[in-house]
Order: sequence, then structure tokens, then C-alpha cells
Amino acid sequence: MAFFKNAKQPLGIFLYNIRLSTCSRHGYSTWATKGTSFAQSTDTKASKTAYLYWVSRRFNSQAASSAEQMSLIKQLRERTSAPIKDVKASLVDCNWDIEAAQKELRKRGKVLAMKKSSRTATEGLLALAQNEGKAAVIELNCETDFVARNEIFEYLALALAKKALFVQNSSQQIPGVFSFGPECLEDLKLNLDNPKISGETTIQNAVTEVAAMMGENIKLRRGVVMSTSSHGVVSAYLHRCPRPGLGRIAGILSLEVENEISQLDALQKVGSELAMHIVAAKPLFLTKEGVTSDVLNNEREILKSQAISTGKSLMAIEKMVDGRLRKYFEEVVFMEQKYFLNDSLSIKTILDNVSKEVGSPVKIGNFFRMEVGEGIQSQEASRSAEPVAQAV
Repeated sequence: MAFFKNAKQPLGIFLYNIRLSTCSRHGYSTWATKGTSFAQSTDTKASKTAYLYWVSRRFNSQAASSAEQMSLIKQLRERTSAPIKDVKASLVDCNWDIEAAQKELRKRGKVLAMKKSSRTATEGLLALAQNEGKAAVIELNCETDFVARNEIFEYLALALAKKALFVQNSSQQIPGVFSFGPECLEDLKLNLDNPKISGETTIQNAVTEVAAMMGENIKLRRGVVMSTSSHGVVSAYLHRCPRPGLGRIAGILSLEVENEISQLDALQKVGSELAMHIVAAKPLFLTKEGVTSDVLNNEREILKSQAISTGKSLMAIEKMVDGRLRKYFEEVVFMEQKYFLNDSLSIKTILDNVSKEVGSPVKIGNFFRMEVGEGIQSQEASRSAEPVAQAV
């Protein structure tokens, strides 16, 4: 019963009574007894008041200290976007010095980023940047779609695409198209202006720093730059676009015009529609003549074996193979495809119509289609580069 009675008292008085009880067992009780003077009683009250004041100050100090620590954790978390567990550990190691903890967190994060660099990253984003007559697309990979939706990750992807616009290579195999790997950008300088990542650094260091913030393997995988003549246009379409300039599938093409025209709007409109068609229809070649002999012979062998299984005559088998090859061309050759939004129109018909509208022949110069993560699993297994669908 005594315990429950004491439980109803304020914490300071409860501790004070325990202290007095402990002292009384050692013969040092300060309780007033019979014969105790009034002065002794007054001293007892003063001592009790002082002790309660000391207890109150101690608990208030601890509460304030805890609130300050939580504030520092929140500030460092906002600065770096690092996991709260790592943020707190860095602050504790640096005696709650937020500037020192931020430096320590960056060092620790870069070490972890290097350790995670061998992990497979199949998620991410494509970022697009365009200027007059040129477009660039880069692929930035991460491990999860959660990181792909992060503001810093998106900001870095767009910054890399803008930098890729200035990449040039005089030895490009296809005029107007330059495909490149991360080595072409890694050493270039990048000026970042974001609350959580800013200043001048190399692209390689920027990618590593963002990887440290996110706690995942992040890598710049590849990029493509496409340009056209002064009379043409470059059009692009991004599918599954979280914000302008970002997406998971990209279709880009260049439309070339023989003579200078004034109706560029009509040309750009058709270009945008055809870029969307590239994403949906997945063409692999621009023309039938562009289909390589290896691909054609392999497809012919497959179709012939299928036709032989029907048991028909040799002449009938040849006709079946030719018919199925025409169907194959309609599936993979851009100029043989039906327009995906209106199958009564072919790509050839669309180009003929726009040529009449602008008053000059229009043709497709180059095209390519890119999708986040395509070929990564097979690339990890075979260590061979994956093909990019484009005109030849």
C-alpha cells in the first residue's frame, strides 16, 4: 500500500523521500523529532525545496538535450537524404557536430557506394535533353523504383542528359547518331545547383555521391545523341513520364527535308506521332534493305522448318515462307509497319502526306528506341553489349 501511496506523489517528492529514508538508515535523518528546534525544521524545509529544484532542473536539461539531438538528426537528414540510422551514428561519432558529421557521412557513404557498385541495377530512368536540331538521351540505373522516384535521382538524370548534348565523336559509324558509354561523360565537369547536392564536380563523383545518399548502386549506363540537317527536325517521345524530360521508354527519330520549308510545325507534329509509334511498335530496322543477312537467313530457316512440318509440297512451302517473311518485315521494319493508332495508314503513307503538306520530300533519317534495364540481365550473364534499335 505504501508503494501505491507514494506513486501518487510528484516524482521529485518521491525521490526526495527515498533519499531521506536511505539517510535515516545510516543515522543521518533530517526529519524533525521531539526536541528538534524550529531552526532545524526550517533547515529541513529549505533542503527539501533545494533538492526538488535540482531534480526539476536535471530532468528539464535532459529533455532539452534530447530535443536538440532530434533537431540535429532532422537537419542532417534533410541535408543528405541519408538513412536515419546512418545520420544518427555519424552525429554520435562526431559528438553531435553537424558539419563534421556531414563530412563523415559523405566519406562513409562513398565507401559503401563502392562496395555496392557490383550489384545489379535494373531500375532507373531515361532522361531527355533537346536543343535546335539535336537530342540526347541517357540511361541512369538504380536498384529499386523507390530510388528512381527520388527527387535527387531525377535531378541528376536531367543534369546528365543536358551535359550529353555536347558530346561529339567524329568517328561515329552512323551519320547523325552517336551511341556512347559512361566513359565518355565520367570525367566531364558538372555544375549542380540543388539544396542537397551542389557545386562543381565530375560526373563520376556526382553519381557516386548520389549513390552514397540513396544507399544503392547507381550507375550511368549509356547514352545516345541524335542530330539532323538544318532543314530537318529531331522529335522525341517519353513513355511513363513522371515529369518533363524523364521516362522509362524513349522513341527518337530525325525527319529530313530536301529543301528549306516554312511549315516546321507540321513536320514536328508528324515527328512526335512517329516517335510515339517507335515506342509502341518496336521497329528494329528502317528499311527491308537494312535487315542484315544473318538475321534474314536465320528467320528464313525458322519459317522453313515450321512450313515443312505441315507436310505440304516444296512449292507450297516456298510460298508459305515468302508470305511469312512479308509478315515479319511488317513487324520489325519501320517503313513497312502500319501506324499503331490507325492501321489503315502505313508509315510510308504518313510520310507521303506530310511531304505534300510541306511541299518537299520528307524521309526518316535515323531512329532508335531505348528502354530502362533492357538487356541488363543477359549482359550480366554474357558480358556482351546489347543492341540498340536504330536505323542503318
